[in-house]
Amino acid sequence: MESPLVLALDTDDLEQALAWSRAAGEAAGMVKVGLELFAAAGPAAVGALVGDGRRVMLDLKLHDIPATVAGGMRAAAGAGAELVTVHALGGPAMLEAAVEAAGGRCRVAAVTILTSAGPADLAAAGLPPAAEAVPRLADLAVRSGCRAIVCSPLEAAALRARLGPSVELVCPGVRPAEAAGRHDQARVATPAQAMAAGATRIVVGRPITRSDDVGAAARAVRDQAVADRPGGGRDDPANRPNALDAHGRLDGL
Repeated sequence: MESPLVLALDTDDLEQALAWSRAAGEAAGMVKVGLELFAAAGPAAVGALVGDGRRVMLDLKLHDIPATVAGGMRAAAGAGAELVTVHALGGPAMLEAAVEAAGGRCRVAAVTILTSAGPADLAAAGLPPAAEAVPRLADLAVRSGCRAIVCSPLEAAALRARLGPSVELVCPGVRPAEAAGRHDQARVATPAQAMAAGATRIVVGRPITRSDDVGAAARAVRDQAVADRPGGGRDDPANRPNALDAHGRLDGL
């Protein structure tokens, strides 16, 4: 069974990123290349990790006019990324352009509300609370063809019940039970809590990469995530209202 852990390689040093990836080994099912590493090393970072046998989530959170996002998505797919993030706030035309440009070579993961955003942040931006905004944005993204949603673990249960088993839920904001501090995360849960809520993948970075033993820390997070993984009941389509139809649209919405 593949590990649900996505290891966030948050560094501007490609050699360091490769070292972390190799130390984590099979405890990490995927690795994440974010803005810091991509700004420093560009598509070569994705290529090096793919060449090392890694599945890569490219977390660029694209948000621009549709033509620009489409071009970025084509480039990201060509680099070998498997998941590429875009902001759901970009709207349907942008999301549809991203999905079309991905062309089946990679999957578009729509970011709902950042896990660093608390109630005051959302209010200051004129947005409703996360519990209201996240489902709206997820619905929009899935209707636009996205097959993966990025959300905090606190919204995962509601989205899993709403979207059914066919949509991946990728949850950052995950902290091991023994981790000290939230860093810059506002909406967090433990690996076991996130998976029990319906996450497909959990994204963890600093609690692993800042540890003295990256491999041991990655295995500990992986083990926490899969220890109480629900069985077939959670993934049974019969238990999922509003599942995707054959055209990738939501029934009942």
